[in-house]
Amino acid sequence: MILCCGEALIDMLPDAAGGFVPHPGGAVFNTAIALGRLGAPTRFLSGLSADFFGDMLRDRLTASQVDTALCVTSDRPCTLAFVRLVDGHATYAFYDENTAGRMLSPGDLPDALSALQPQALFFGGISLVVEPCGTTYEGLMTRAARDGHVTMVDPNIRPGFIRDESAYRARLDRMLARADIVKISLEDLDWLARGDGEAYAARLLKGATSVVFLTDGGVGATAVTRRGRVFEPARRVSVIDTVGAGDTFNAGVLASLRDQGVLSRDSLPQIGESALTRALKTGAAAAAVTVSRAGANPPWASELSL
Repeated sequence: MILCCGEALIDMLPDAAGGFVPHPGGAVFNTAIALGRLGAPTRFLSGLSADFFGDMLRDRLTASQVDTALCVTSDRPCTLAFVRLVDGHATYAFYDENTAGRMLSPGDLPDALSALQPQALFFGGISLVVEPCGTTYEGLMTRAARDGHVTMVDPNIRPGFIRDESAYRARLDRMLARADIVKISLEDLDWLARGDGEAYAARLLKGATSVVFLTDGGVGATAVTRRGRVFEPARRVSVIDTVGAGDTFNAGVLASLRDQGVLSRDSLPQIGESALTRALKTGAAAAAVTVSRAGANPPWASELSL
């Protein structure tokens, strides 16, 4: 089982009439949805509202074969993200004060992580920026890493959402240094490394990290390990929008590593070119389907062509 830990929200996507239409979204939510649709046993941990937006999120998770038993339901509102699309590329305005997802606290976490038997845990998105959920998820990842579970982080940085940059940078430095797998877009890497991305990635690989996946939008993605690197070009498709593309890539990579039997603390440090190539191809194929249709709408396994 893969446990995805982080935000679920409503993307308010623009329509042709100048209004906005609600769609279930959120970086970690999208990754969970894509994992479920790709056939990987998946659980989701987040705070969800009891309102009808929360119902939309729960319904999408259930329909995508994602277990929601660990989600914490409250009467707080749902986070909203209003999306602006320019040539298919998205920017966001978040409304997140006092929401069900943001107010998730350490007391809401399961007492015995080992009893859940997760094969891997995935973290990232805006849930790492704000409190108290940021501290909650970091604490959970610290426990998971200590107990020997595989962890993956995709920071998916939204600079306009950050209010305390120094605290956020410190949290990302701590979490990325503990992660077995790190996925970073080149845009995020530039923000994190202040222009010295190669040195930042190399530093991660000298520590606990076994694989760094670097994504470059429509160009492609590269897997970097201590042994070398593998590149996979992006699929050529007609792009509707890029909402959820990186999240879907994450799911494709995780699902492929699981299917190949290498999603473990023993296997990842020795992972070879063949396994990385297959993971990259699956991530690229899944992301290509997502960008070819509106909103974060990841593919089912039957829709993939590798």
